[in-house]
Amino acid sequence: MPKYSPEHPEIEPLNRVELLVAMAATAVILLLVARVWLLFETFRLPLVFTWQALGLGSALGLGISAVSALVYRLWPTYKKSADVYLDFVLAPLILSDSVWIGLLPGMSEELLFRGVMLPAIGLNAVGLVISSLCFGVLHMSGREQWPYAVWASVVGLVLGGSVLATGNLLVPIVMHVVTNFVSSLSWQLARRSS
Repeated sequence: MPKYSPEHPEIEPLNRVELLVAMAATAVILLLVARVWLLFETFRLPLVFTWQALGLGSALGLGISAVSALVYRLWPTYKKSADVYLDFVLAPLILSDSVWIGLLPGMSEELLFRGVMLPAIGLNAVGLVISSLCFGVLHMSGREQWPYAVWASVVGLVLGGSVLATGNLLVPIVMHVVTNFVSSLSWQLARRSS
């Protein structure tokens, strides 16, 4: 979302508590949508805890974070878009809130997009692309945010691809949690040091 500026006077920045409450409320809404959707679906992807799934999700999450940092440095339009979005979302938070940035969206978004939407559309290329594009649109708060939405769609392809390859919903959940946590922590540390 755009940060408050003379060009966007209607958008007031949230304080830390407001932002955490909004994030938790969004996570609950996404989980409720997923739950209601499951009332009409019979197929569910398994979520099985294994050390292999945990390790794979962590490694892929770190990889996405590294590629994200590279894209951030090499694509100025994406950097500008990401800075607007992240400044609105992360600036009011403290470093330890990176845990919540990882867990809340990581779990709720994966349960909805990869756990419910992907199987409902189809566990194939069409389902993967459609669910990934919907995931990207979720991350777009305005026309100027298109680079951030493009990147989120690409990440959605990787997240969805991981569940198609492994058959285990734990892999994209861990991947998403790690990516959000590392990216949030890195962005906050970089901002505080500059």
